[in-house]
Amino acid sequence: MMSNLDVSAIQEPLTGLAVSRLDKLEVFSSIASTNTHLLAQPAPAAGRFCVAVADYQTAGRGRHDRDWISAPGAGLCLSFSYTFGVMPAQLPALTLAIGVGVIAALHELGVVGVSLKWPNDIVALDGKLGGILTETQSAGGGPATVVTGIGINLHNSEQLDFGAESDWAQRPVDLHSLQEEIPARELLAGTIIDHLYSTFSKFEASGFAAFAADWRLHDWLHDKEITVDMPETQLTGIAAGVDEDGALLVDNEYGRTRVISGSIVLAGPAGARQ
Repeated sequence: MMSNLDVSAIQEPLTGLAVSRLDKLEVFSSIASTNTHLLAQPAPAAGRFCVAVADYQTAGRGRHDRDWISAPGAGLCLSFSYTFGVMPAQLPALTLAIGVGVIAALHELGVVGVSLKWPNDIVALDGKLGGILTETQSAGGGPATVVTGIGINLHNSEQLDFGAESDWAQRPVDLHSLQEEIPARELLAGTIIDHLYSTFSKFEASGFAAFAADWRLHDWLHDKEITVDMPETQLTGIAAGVDEDGALLVDNEYGRTRVISGSIVLAGPAGARQ
């Protein structure tokens, strides 16, 4: 079902090479999942991208296939498909780079007070403002297409239900919690798309090194006491940022540990599983 969103208004903020590298922009009023839709489409050529934007997802997904549910029109649901010429060596860190790109887009639109929670959450007022889901469409040493989904809560946060995806958060947060007037959805979508193209092309050229300093500036977990559940063990310590590959660093009495994947538990009475 097609959306009332104005495609030309979404394209208007695109700058530089993003204007000519866009293969397809689709908008929907309702769709099961923008990520699932793009994963089922033919991959764009290397260096090019496709976008799907929806008012509402009936089967939105977070990490580990957890549900992401919001009321119709309450958020921005956007997925971006990009093909790398060669699979990036630091692909797991791409989600972190995308977070930096999303914050840059929000800053361009005057939205401040936003942080990033390793590995994929967009945080404001100690609650979840949005999330990032990155999936790979193809594997191997040749061209690789990556689809990333961006969800941003705009208003009516009391209707949002993230399920287990956001048990760590005190509450869901929306853009209206940060400022009275928020950007139009077309402007927000177009600005994020423009920054995503810049992020992917920069990541392809320079890897996570081009984003590490900015990511650390927005690190919400830094210096918090956390517990990380991993497949065969549990680690408790102080979050100490990320390394050059985007792995979470945790310090405790035994030294420093790199965490590549795990579920984070914030320590203390308010702590909850990610």
